[in-house]
Amino acid sequence: MISVSNLSLRYGKRTLFDEVNLKFTAGNCYGIIGANGAGKSTFLKILSGDVDPTTGAIEITPGERMAVLRQNHFEYDEFPVIETVIMGHKKLYEVIKQKEILYAKADFTEEDGHLAGELEGLFAEMNGWDAESDAAELLSHLGIKEDYHYRLMKELTNNEKVRVLLAQALFGNPDVLILDEPTNDLDLETAIWLEDFLADFKNTVIVVSHDRHFLDMVCTHVCDIDFGKIQLFTGNYTFWYEMSQLLQRQQSQKNKKDEQKRQELMEFIQRFSANASKSKQATSRKKALEKLNIDELKQSNRRYPAIFFKQEREAGKQILEVEKLGYTTPEGETLFSNITFHMNHADKITLISRNSRACTTFYQILIEELQPTAGSFKWGQTIKPTYLPNENHPYFANSDLNLVDWLRQYSVEKDEAFIRGFLGRMLFSGEETQKSVSVLSGGEKVRCMLSRMMLQQGNVLLLDEPTNHLDLEAITAFNSGLKEYGGMVIFTSRDHAFTETLANRVIELTPNGIIDKLMDFDEYITNPDIKALREQMYA
Repeated sequence: MISVSNLSLRYGKRTLFDEVNLKFTAGNCYGIIGANGAGKSTFLKILSGDVDPTTGAIEITPGERMAVLRQNHFEYDEFPVIETVIMGHKKLYEVIKQKEILYAKADFTEEDGHLAGELEGLFAEMNGWDAESDAAELLSHLGIKEDYHYRLMKELTNNEKVRVLLAQALFGNPDVLILDEPTNDLDLETAIWLEDFLADFKNTVIVVSHDRHFLDMVCTHVCDIDFGKIQLFTGNYTFWYEMSQLLQRQQSQKNKKDEQKRQELMEFIQRFSANASKSKQATSRKKALEKLNIDELKQSNRRYPAIFFKQEREAGKQILEVEKLGYTTPEGETLFSNITFHMNHADKITLISRNSRACTTFYQILIEELQPTAGSFKWGQTIKPTYLPNENHPYFANSDLNLVDWLRQYSVEKDEAFIRGFLGRMLFSGEETQKSVSVLSGGEKVRCMLSRMMLQQGNVLLLDEPTNHLDLEAITAFNSGLKEYGGMVIFTSRDHAFTETLANRVIELTPNGIIDKLMDFDEYITNPDIKALREQMYA
């Protein structure tokens, strides 16, 4: 168990949270939510001891072991992958290293023998004999093939390192597990495995995630950081969201009625205070007005951008025809082959593949950044596709433009007031619009790119991992905007809820052809016949 007592964190005059009192108990999973900048990751760092609070204390039940998902991808570069995972159980790893040093001694003494006996006892108590096999099993479940288990960490890609560090945190059944964005860079199958693992986990889990579906699947409680406080709610993310919206509406309606009553009383007092026959009534109403207490709604830290897509023109009959399209890399890897389909009106297609490069390459072919190695495609005469790339660095590289001038490049209307108004809808206001695009955060850059897309008013949207770097509020607004959009969409997203609520068709790119199903996403991934077909297509 973790107890949080009278916790406060301040940076100068800014208070992230104040007087926080919480208990995190075994058998529960706590989702930490809040707007960008609210202090979610910082709160996890306080719990793990990496950051000191301004006031207050954190207490962990004596003898319990805490494991943390680390974000430094280079910290373990000189260690083998399997050893990096075992290092997640610090005490076990120390015993293993002590044993290695002891048994390597040329002059093994009687005292060394006693120490070796103690170490072997500790090693057995901590299931040391199963350490390598348990670590290997975790790695395999997280998509790290056996060939990589004994390579050095520096030989892995950043994506693979993230998975190894996740295995490190999960290793050895820790009593308290702290995870910051654990689903980042995980594919569909691995994310589902992690959901199942955490749902069955018997100890305490505290997690930050922007994936609404993940929070729904694993969380028993939600800790909401808002109003400078951290409030605990029982239930998953959807339960919290619906309840918070209901409470907000109820409070707003109550305030509206109270304000209406106040206005009526004030009008009565003004009208009759000078009238002798009504003065008694006016006095009573004045007293009633003084007693009337309107509970003002607190201003939440959450801000929702206004994301709405319009079409410059409606699409004609012909939208997109793809015929036997294929792409093989210069190194000889086939990302996809024999892809044939046509796009229909009202299609909102989720494009998926076990190889994320396949989806990105497919988009690059459709916008003619790359040439296919086989087949062809054709857009209809009336079609204006607009593209949100997975990697937006080229749009901001070597640029010292401010936000207004950057967005003006993509707008027919050049008036500064129009551009500022547009940026304001995307949560950039006042002096923020004058800062250089070179200093923007990942989420701010995505919001800029969305502004650019909205100005283009395309009738087919191509979206490659559009929710990357966005907070829950921006993802929710984006999700709603796309559901209302009248044009067609082809998109790839690791956000399960985003995909499930938007897609009405699933297209999977494989090295051996296409799987094309007119159904929702959850049905696609759970259908046993489709599961068998998918395995066959990747064989």
